[in-house]
Amino acid sequence: MALDADVIVIGAGLSGLVATAELAAAGRRVVLLDQEPAASLGGQAHWSFGGLFLVDSPEQRRLRIRDSHELAWQDWQGSAGFDRDEDHWPRRWAEAYVAFAAGEKRAWLRSLGIRFFPVVGWAERGGYLATGHGNSVPRFHITWGTGPAVVEPFARRVREAAARGTVQLRFRHRVTALTRTGGTVDGVRGEVLAPDGAERGTASSREVVGDFHLRAQAVVVTSGGIGGNHDLVRAHWPERLGTPPARMLSGVPDHVDGLMLGVAERAGARHVNRDRMWHYTEGIENWDPIWSRHGIRILPGPSSLWLDARGNRLPVPLFPGFDTLGTLQHITTTGHDHTWFVLTQRIIEKEFALSGSEQNPDLTGKSVRGVLGRALPGATGPVEAFKRHGPDFTVADDLAELVRGMNRITGEPLIDEAALRREITARDRELGNPFTKDLQLTAVHGARRYLGDRLIRVAAPHRLLDPKAGPLIAVRLNILTRKSLGGLETDLDARVLRAGGEPLPGLYAAGEAAGFGGGGMHGYRSLEGTFLGGCLFSGRAAGRAAARATA
Repeated sequence: MALDADVIVIGAGLSGLVATAELAAAGRRVVLLDQEPAASLGGQAHWSFGGLFLVDSPEQRRLRIRDSHELAWQDWQGSAGFDRDEDHWPRRWAEAYVAFAAGEKRAWLRSLGIRFFPVVGWAERGGYLATGHGNSVPRFHITWGTGPAVVEPFARRVREAAARGTVQLRFRHRVTALTRTGGTVDGVRGEVLAPDGAERGTASSREVVGDFHLRAQAVVVTSGGIGGNHDLVRAHWPERLGTPPARMLSGVPDHVDGLMLGVAERAGARHVNRDRMWHYTEGIENWDPIWSRHGIRILPGPSSLWLDARGNRLPVPLFPGFDTLGTLQHITTTGHDHTWFVLTQRIIEKEFALSGSEQNPDLTGKSVRGVLGRALPGATGPVEAFKRHGPDFTVADDLAELVRGMNRITGEPLIDEAALRREITARDRELGNPFTKDLQLTAVHGARRYLGDRLIRVAAPHRLLDPKAGPLIAVRLNILTRKSLGGLETDLDARVLRAGGEPLPGLYAAGEAAGFGGGGMHGYRSLEGTFLGGCLFSGRAAGRAAARATA
């Protein structure tokens, strides 16, 4: 039978676009398949904040941040906690990725036209010892133009290749099986879904109107993770993270269903570390949703008081922005699925950012004037909109009114005003001196020693009950599904492996479907800014390796 292409790529998200662009540049004929309409080209990356992990960058050096490959690798190992036989390839991928982030990554991206916001963010600060989890220094580089600007150069290259006839873009094609001849993967079978004009991210029809069978020398799986499929999230939920929450929000569209992972397994691929996952604890219900259960993550500064559902402060070092999974693990022991931020207007203006391209129109639209407006009084427009319309927000001039609002949101009198007042008053007393035994306030003082945080990210310490800093604000926080950290096991050429460790001929994988490399290069925890970067790195590796194999 004649081949329909040299390589078939399954999934038109960021890693699929990168792999396809690399294959086309090498002169290979590619069919790029996706079950969604053309409007969703770029997948989850389009919706992202565009944060990328870089090491010892010019942006860091301008802010007097001293970073190095050695420090970054120390942080990665302390966060990943590699401890399984299945971590052989993930560790190899992690080593290669950190070297890439400290080496050619920035120059490669700049050659494609990608630029960065000058202030480097500090995500996942850790709060433990030097060898533990977290970034020792700020490394979160926000792309100028956010997620769409990361996607654009690769989407453009793919469209140009399509115009030349090198690439075929086939949307509404859902793969249900990988075909093999003599043990080698040589094609795909699937269903053609009905045409649908659904806008980006919204639910599309699953009506089947036909089937298809395509053959090629190699197949690359770049179909993403499981974050939109809560049944799979709960099925893979690890015991170490406690009981899965009864109610979760989705940080990704519904089509992030994980079904292609099962298709690859049935063809002989090995899926490893499926119990490792990354879900956020600062999710708020989107008052203007695009997909079902649509949640937005707050990217918080360190000053908000973080309380459990009954008003108790979370234990050290579970402060805003320090240890995502440590906080998640604690929440699941409380008997409730939600927590609270209590803060002031002064804090929300300085410290609240919302994750996502659509929640940052100034950065996404590359508006210098809009970004400069963030230095003016008042929170950003999207944050203020959530404060006014978000079902998880309550605003009050005094604590008694705030507590009534908190209990009204949950429908239960879980917060005791007198107990919460004692907690806040004790915290406020600590501000009588520039030193303190309250480790959260110590962390705030430490954060403000970094110029970037002092300028635009961390409010000057103040009493929460100071009327001049008000009004008071409380935000109910929900668990927000996001990323699979495990995936299809791959070697450094992105070749998918069988259970015995040997390559499954003809099959490659990249992006979240491959745990961003190797079947889980993050190990147990992520350092943030490494999901988009993992898609870029593994998509490039898969495209180049598949091009060599099909020469």
